[in-house]
Amino acid sequence: MEIRKIIKIVEETRTEMGRSVDPPTRRAAAVAVIKNPFAGTYQENLDELISVGEELGGMLGKMAVEALGIRPEQAESYGKAVIVGTRGELEHAGAILHPKLGGPFREAVGGGKALIPSAKKMGGPGTEIDVPIHYKDAAFVRSHFDAMPVRVQDAPRGDELVVVLVVTDSGRPLPRIGGLLKQDAKKEDGLR
Repeated sequence: MEIRKIIKIVEETRTEMGRSVDPPTRRAAAVAVIKNPFAGTYQENLDELISVGEELGGMLGKMAVEALGIRPEQAESYGKAVIVGTRGELEHAGAILHPKLGGPFREAVGGGKALIPSAKKMGGPGTEIDVPIHYKDAAFVRSHFDAMPVRVQDAPRGDELVVVLVVTDSGRPLPRIGGLLKQDAKKEDGLR
């Protein structure tokens, strides 16, 4: 894996609609801009990118948790995304995101029974992606339905991939739309 750039973004919300958010809600994105080894060519076997996904799952997951300054088990929500440069294809994003990234990412956040929500798209430098996130142990906890927009001003170049993992220490600021509450989740099947 050839990494050109690593970016960490931490967002902390302290007020919302004039009301204090106490404690503040925080979310972090860990981003790797990597060379796409298959840019410009069709490759039947994508095992190389699958292995890259496995490596980035642990590395970026750990970086996001550390950026929040929390212990892994304090992570509440997670999500993942890839932006593919214009000389690649969406299947390259799929190879990174789906077969093996999840296990190391879950280990980095101290568990996670729910599927990790994901997004993928193609674009050029500065393309933004909304990384979907939800509660890591019960996907139906509504207070944690969210997304974090992420962009890298000079990536992806045509032969690059932008890989993003997001971790939060809480749900949305001031949630109040009802539904399953975090404290009521059974955390058995990843749904409720």
